Amino acid sequence: MSKDAVDTATATEAARTPADAGDAGYSKDLKARHVNMIAIGGAIGTGLFLGAGGRLHNAGPALAIAYLVCGIFAFFVVRALGELVLYRPSSGSFVSYAREFLGEKGAYVAGWMYFLNWSTTGIADITAIALYTHYWSLFTDIPQWTLALIALAVVLAVNLISVKIFGEMEFWFAIIKVATLVGFMLVGIFLLATQHEVGGTTPGVHVITDNGGVFPHGLMPVVLVMQGVIFAYAALELVGVAAGETAEPEKVVPRAVNSIMWRVGLFYVGSVVLLALLLPGSVYSADESPFVTVLSKIGVGGAGDVMNLVVLTAAMSSLNSGLYSTGRILRSMAVAGSAPKFTARMNRSQVPYGGILLTCAVCVLGVGLNYLMPSQAFEIVLNVASLGIISTWVIIMVCHLVFVRRARAGLVTRPSFRLPFSPVTEIATIAFLLACLGMMANDPEVGRKTLLLIPVIAAMLVAGWYAVRRRVERSTDRELTEFTK
Repeated sequence: MSKDAVDTATATEAARTPADAGDAGYSKDLKARHVNMIAIGGAIGTGLFLGAGGRLHNAGPALAIAYLVCGIFAFFVVRALGELVLYRPSSGSFVSYAREFLGEKGAYVAGWMYFLNWSTTGIADITAIALYTHYWSLFTDIPQWTLALIALAVVLAVNLISVKIFGEMEFWFAIIKVATLVGFMLVGIFLLATQHEVGGTTPGVHVITDNGGVFPHGLMPVVLVMQGVIFAYAALELVGVAAGETAEPEKVVPRAVNSIMWRVGLFYVGSVVLLALLLPGSVYSADESPFVTVLSKIGVGGAGDVMNLVVLTAAMSSLNSGLYSTGRILRSMAVAGSAPKFTARMNRSQVPYGGILLTCAVCVLGVGLNYLMPSQAFEIVLNVASLGIISTWVIIMVCHLVFVRRARAGLVTRPSFRLPFSPVTEIATIAFLLACLGMMANDPEVGRKTLLLIPVIAAMLVAGWYAVRRRVERSTDRELTEFTK
């Protein structure tokens, strides 16, 4: 049967057949507060709590501009995904939309690149958890790989119980992160307002002007940190996955997506501006959270312990989200035939445990990496993950371009919640993301080596497609038979 016939059959039978067979069987236990906090949790992570220190040192106050620019493009991606969710909510999210608008090959690439992103991010997360736990002397004698394995086991157990438990865990993780940021910003504003000395320096605009201005090291360091800043926003797309398990996505998703923009402005840009006004960029370091740097300069005892607990929470939240999202994405793929059959299995709590266990299996390899190369494990996997997230965001924008084109042809109907200025917005976002990928070539130590992995990953994807294409064809034929009965 031709592709046109497939589209016609799908449109005719949409009322009684799920648009994505992988969506069947899920509970709708995620509440509006869960989805809102998942959106916040995706926007706030270790990229701000820990990574901002080294980036401030390298780029200076202009880091705030980098966060703002990347935040705008990240918002465009989530807004485009939000429109697709309102058109058709799906736990398969962008993989399901790639299947509809780009075909099975597009869905296959989208799904496995997302799996690459989160499985390697999971390794980075358990590595980070082990490193943060070693901060306290009580745990220093426990091997790094053991702590990594314990963290993985705890988060796996939470994910397998039910989606409601996952939602609650993410809700409280996000509360901790938001409360910490709000608390720090209030302290920072108080220090500015009272002109209280911070490390022997009076805070204010002069801290920036007396230390090289907004661009103390020129424009290039700001350009180079863009790739890392993009990764700091990774997980915003979780809103699209979570929408498949909420009862009222048409109400919840627009509110969550629109709130992302002001949260980015307040938390990321606002925090970096405050940090730049309190201390010169040269004082901050990649080895310490910038918030700990400030608090220690004003003599706040225990700041390191508190912030270490927060970044530990952020890493646990990221691992929790990774297992959740890949479980749903892999199930959507498995039903279509492009992922192993066992990843389609669900337990009594309507949790796709097969996909979650596959992601955990890759993370267990990460435990081995922690055993063999404890000092290099984090950096290795973080750069591989960046390839996954950039490709995922590009695919979301390409799907939206095709969706809008079909809407203009009268084949689908766009919801009232829309990405503005299409197709300029999508094209500009894709160009920006590809430029961020190209910027990695300027980093000879890690970036260039990461780019060399692209042909290797491409070859693996091609080989994998030839291995599963017959199963995908059989699955498509089976669905067409059901449509035309």
